[in-house]
Amino acid sequence: MTISTLSDWQATYATAGQRPDAALHRLRDALSPDDPAWIHIASAESLDAQLGSLAQRLADVGGDTTRLPLYGVPFAVKDNIDVAGLPTTAACPDFAYTPAQSAYAVERLQAAGAILLGKTNLDQFATGLVGTRSPYGAVPNAFDARYISGGSSSGSASVVARGLVAFSLGTDTAGSGRVPAGFNNLVGVKVTCGAISTRGVVPACRTLDCVSIFALNSEDADTLRDVLVDFDAEDAYARRKPRNAPSMAGSASKPRLGVPSEPQFFGDAQAQAASEAALDEWRAAGAEIVPLDFTPFHDAAALLYQGPWVAERYAAVGEFIDTHPDSADPVVAGIISGGKNATAVDAFRAQYRLAELKRAADALIATVDALLVPTSPSIYSQAEIEAEPVALNSRLGTYTNFVNLLDYCALALPAGFRDDGLPAGITLIAPAWHDERLAGLGARWQNHRPWRLGISEQLAGERAASTTAAPAEEMICVAVVGAHLRGMPLNWQLTERDARFVEQTHTAPDYRLLALAGTTPPKPGLIRGETGAAIEVELWDVPVAAFGSFVGLIPAPLGIGTLALADGREVKGFICEGWAAATATDVTRYGGWRAYIGARDS
Repeated sequence: MTISTLSDWQATYATAGQRPDAALHRLRDALSPDDPAWIHIASAESLDAQLGSLAQRLADVGGDTTRLPLYGVPFAVKDNIDVAGLPTTAACPDFAYTPAQSAYAVERLQAAGAILLGKTNLDQFATGLVGTRSPYGAVPNAFDARYISGGSSSGSASVVARGLVAFSLGTDTAGSGRVPAGFNNLVGVKVTCGAISTRGVVPACRTLDCVSIFALNSEDADTLRDVLVDFDAEDAYARRKPRNAPSMAGSASKPRLGVPSEPQFFGDAQAQAASEAALDEWRAAGAEIVPLDFTPFHDAAALLYQGPWVAERYAAVGEFIDTHPDSADPVVAGIISGGKNATAVDAFRAQYRLAELKRAADALIATVDALLVPTSPSIYSQAEIEAEPVALNSRLGTYTNFVNLLDYCALALPAGFRDDGLPAGITLIAPAWHDERLAGLGARWQNHRPWRLGISEQLAGERAASTTAAPAEEMICVAVVGAHLRGMPLNWQLTERDARFVEQTHTAPDYRLLALAGTTPPKPGLIRGETGAAIEVELWDVPVAAFGSFVGLIPAPLGIGTLALADGREVKGFICEGWAAATATDVTRYGGWRAYIGARDS
């Protein structure tokens, strides 16, 4: 079958002479109301009204479709996201209401030219990672109907994987925008909390909720993220994107990816084999795989359902469940009702514990460009979930539950197929506002290992992935070589000044690396001469306002000068006065300070 990406739809309108009216009515007419992925399919009249608005938008931009990046592209939204004039059910018919205004995210998409075809099924009140907890029916896996689709954004993933729409919106509180992506061979984008407005979304845990994106390839995901990320002053939890947020252009030439030192697969040998194959592919793509102790991440994940955050779910819909006990799915009702017993004391104690875990987790994630994990440690049949709905659901969140709690962003990517034909997925995770950095890694993965688009045989196309480091506005790019590297004892001098890691690279091939005598903590010096080697360095963007105080901390014989990089760029960086060489140890042969310290301590 043929599945259409954003560029396919744009090409159709540009070269084939088709009008959105005819193409989208044909597509809508082919949708089945018996398909459990749908809760509501847009009527022909609703579609005509949208097409009329689209025609007016096109007229407003002088007929230039390039100014409407989503012109005529069909999409769907999870039915806990408001669309004006259509009922919002959150998969609970008795809860339904009809909003007068669409969610902010829907308005952004329609303003860019997209056309809504319908609203999709979900685990009721977005409570679950399975896609089976709905009175509208369980949504089957797009590749094997015996298996779960993942949730709670089950329908949104299914309709994209099967090519019924080009993209969709879900929500993500504990993995609902990533697990279904992994189970249905899609890209799933979990942005930094607050980057996309949640105004007009039925809350699950309002402090953690995110609007998520399902797309067929990484370039579509990037386009949609760019349309949706916008500060909404009417959303109390919206956040402005920092001016010094890392860009996609700074993707590392040799990324360091942190993986669990003891990965959990709960006995699923096929999931383990697929994960190990993905790690091998990343190594082949030039990445350094760094095993990490994931204990802080797992401990944070446990807080989500074992701590008072369940009370947030009760705050959202608990009173409705109390007054409509027969309207809710029994498993969902049991989870949410458990939140009513949490006390304020419990909440504060959990916040204190989370702060401790975040400090430890942040220190770990700072040593790498991103975490790399299986999107889910396993997948289960619908029968298995029916027999053990809570315990197996919990396992699915092993690598997702901690992300929102720790204020990280994530990107789920297809990673081929298991031996049983089911999709395998991987997820990249990074600190808040590193969304574009993850996008750069996603482009690298797509180029190295292009995946099938949804259930089709079509492959994702090659992308031009930039690795050029460009300092952000009002920033100075500084090369560090020793104790200021990520994970090293003086790295805090950069991070406390809001400096941002850009990339790992190398100097020109004529530098000597010296271990300076009598320095605490141990520090290196770089001296350029006629002989030497390419030395590993990290580039950091340092805010201009903080640059002076950073330089003021640098002791003799070190200083900041101009450093030549292997690709010909020149940046500010650490250099050393020549007189220090007399008492220093030449460690150039190690190629970098991290390698030298590792060899010294082994």
